[in-house]
Amino acid sequence: MGNEWKKPTAPPPPLFLGKKERDLVKQVNDELVEKVIGQQILYYSIDMDGEALEKTFLPPIRIYALVHFDDESTNYLEGFGVDKTSQITVHFHKRRLEEDQDVFVREGDFVLYGDIYYEITKLSQPRKLFGQVDQTFEISATCKRARKGLFDAT
Repeated sequence: MGNEWKKPTAPPPPLFLGKKERDLVKQVNDELVEKVIGQQILYYSIDMDGEALEKTFLPPIRIYALVHFDDESTNYLEGFGVDKTSQITVHFHKRRLEEDQDVFVREGDFVLYGDIYYEITKLSQPRKLFGQVDQTFEISATCKRARKGLFDAT
């Protein structure tokens, strides 16, 4: 009876994915995005305090992210002329935003990339840290070019 196997009270931690490993991945991502491969954008959050007839925005926050220019198209609108639209996908580092900058990406917020304003229209969290379901480290935002007059940063 001394050789009897006993069930552990709790499952073992995920292999190679403790707090130290998550912190290392965060540090490496921070350095890569901010010093090597990232682009700078300005993020305009909707001000959720109070009630207003029109959207009001908080002051912009500088964020480093990976930006992918998706598409630009030109359409002719009968009676209105030419309409240009473009779209970007912004890949944010989730922990950097939420823990260090206290920013939470939401649909309806705006970003300034170059000299063009884009509205965030769709969010997803596609990347999992080493395949762990509960450990996402990226927020991808699909952003469409804002029409003139829709957003004024001044």
